[in-house]
Amino acid sequence: MESVGCCLVPCASRKISAGKSVESDEASAGKKKKEKKPKLEVIILLQGILFLRTGESGKSTFIKQMRIIHGTGYSNEDRRGFIKLVYQNIFMAMQAMIRAMDLLHLEYGDSSCIEKATVVSEVEYETVTTFESPYVEYIRDLWSDSGILECYDRRREYQLTDSAKYYLTNLDRIAAPDYLPTQQDILRVRVPTTGIIEYPFDLQEIRFRMVDVGGQRSERRKWIHCFENVTSIIFLVALSEYDQILFESDNENRMEESKALFKTIITYPWFQHSSVILFLNKKDLLEEKIMYSHIVDYFPEYDGPQRDAIAAREFILRMFVDLNPDSDKIIYSHFTCAT
Repeated sequence: MESVGCCLVPCASRKISAGKSVESDEASAGKKKKEKKPKLEVIILLQGILFLRTGESGKSTFIKQMRIIHGTGYSNEDRRGFIKLVYQNIFMAMQAMIRAMDLLHLEYGDSSCIEKATVVSEVEYETVTTFESPYVEYIRDLWSDSGILECYDRRREYQLTDSAKYYLTNLDRIAAPDYLPTQQDILRVRVPTTGIIEYPFDLQEIRFRMVDVGGQRSERRKWIHCFENVTSIIFLVALSEYDQILFESDNENRMEESKALFKTIITYPWFQHSSVILFLNKKDLLEEKIMYSHIVDYFPEYDGPQRDAIAAREFILRMFVDLNPDSDKIIYSHFTCAT
């Protein structure tokens, strides 16, 4: 991931003076000089768009990466806790494609896949805790079917997680009896964020508290007023969502929704003095998608060359920067690839 260090911006909700928090003088009163002073505490507010069962902005992946790089990482016990989530993601992805087969009026290449698809569809994926026969074989057969592969190629027309291909191409490894999720498996897991969750980690002498908030429309009212004094905000945008629709509304473009929320954030009175760090994420997926899905078809104002990922991402960056009504407010931008 690029420019991870750029996110380590002082974002304390309390005042900081002379390299330590206000409380630190009080806390150290009467203590021995050789005792270590309290760490600075920094809050990072991560705001991305997170839609249930869609390709997300990569916010949760970013948090996991920070935990791996600067936090405690994931023990074997932690990794075992992700096993059922990986299984659930596999069922969720395949069921999404099975539903889309009807939506797109596609036919299975092998007629035997019709019955297999029915069996897989009847599973309540949220309750899945194991991955055994016949589901392993059925999902493997479905993933190799020409109809499903065509359905996957048209994934921008329906809701499918970005991790679908990754998990489905690793079925044999994941289905092994001694399976233990790898670091990459964990990074790819998709679970919707609801409410407000904090992830602490230490970097040198600073304690960071990364605050993860739900991005779904129904979740925003829970957190938008809670960060009146936050000095910095990280906003994540998925570059690859320019041609995708919302889960919550099948006639609204995800990037337009992301733009609307970004404008709301930077113009809120609570965030008037907050610096803004804009992460334009999933540049790797943009580079892949831009070869066959032209951005001008979704944003007619684009006048750059087709199949040019750099021109496309610069155009997207400019769309967001132009939403800033305050010429004195600097928006720090970075292109990243947390998928």
